[in-house]
Amino acid sequence: MPFQVTILGSNSALPAYGRHPSSQVLQAGERLFMLDCGEGTQMRLAECHVRPGKLEAIFISHLHGDHYFGLVGLLNSFHLLGRVRPLTVYAPAELLPILELQMRYSKGALSYPLEVIPTHANGLNTLFSDHQLEALSFPLNHGPTPTTGFLVRERAGERRIQGEKARSLGIAHADMERLRLGLDVPDAAGRIVRNQDLTLAPWKPRSYAYCSDTAYLPSLREVVQGVDLLYHEATYAEADAHRAADRFHSTARQAALLAADSGVGRLLIGHFSSRYENLAPLLAEAQAVFPATELALEGQVFEVEKREGE
Repeated sequence: MPFQVTILGSNSALPAYGRHPSSQVLQAGERLFMLDCGEGTQMRLAECHVRPGKLEAIFISHLHGDHYFGLVGLLNSFHLLGRVRPLTVYAPAELLPILELQMRYSKGALSYPLEVIPTHANGLNTLFSDHQLEALSFPLNHGPTPTTGFLVRERAGERRIQGEKARSLGIAHADMERLRLGLDVPDAAGRIVRNQDLTLAPWKPRSYAYCSDTAYLPSLREVVQGVDLLYHEATYAEADAHRAADRFHSTARQAALLAADSGVGRLLIGHFSSRYENLAPLLAEAQAVFPATELALEGQVFEVEKREGE
């Protein structure tokens, strides 16, 4: 089952050089989630061949326009397309009256249930948790604007049955579920077969962390420690570190420092300032600290492959 991120928009406040405001889609198996929804996101969905009707939830990191100005248009388009499936938006509490005002004065209505669940920019908070996935929010430092990052990770799965081997020993079909649960079972002759001789460990759970607008925050390593794929804003190059500090943003080098300190698998950098047409220097700056860094270029899909569990 896929676990992958599609980059829809990777620029900061101003669209420039073919780059658009922030938005991503995370696919976890058959489930789709959107991370931020800048202006023009629904057009980018079409261009990237993502089916928006399958979106289960939208996560909004904070209420700067380049992270949510595309939301009302997308919600209205869902209505025009006849969506009936419920949609959940996780966002700062102030988003709800904004949506209500826009819908009221546009005389809009939605054909589907919409629930806006407030996020809180303090501590590690569970947004939802089920048998497949867990999603959490955590505070970032974007100055006076309450801002959260998001962490989505898979739940540990069941043990994987070696089907051919189990069948060769005459393991009853009714005992297959016991194998998945880690139990020993009898073979066709009634001899007990150890579970470890017939199964493999579950796949290692995969994880993705999204650090939207934030000043360099070393304490984030406690939250994103060991994630498979980390997205971290890199609005500025180190030569413009004073601008990053003044505006509560990070440099590419600072994003890489966090990745290195956190032992993550791979780093994506994005939210690029319109000051930079050429992004190669930002990539080189980050790779000098953390070689497994890539640019979050629009239209690209970054997949986290399955790995053997222990």
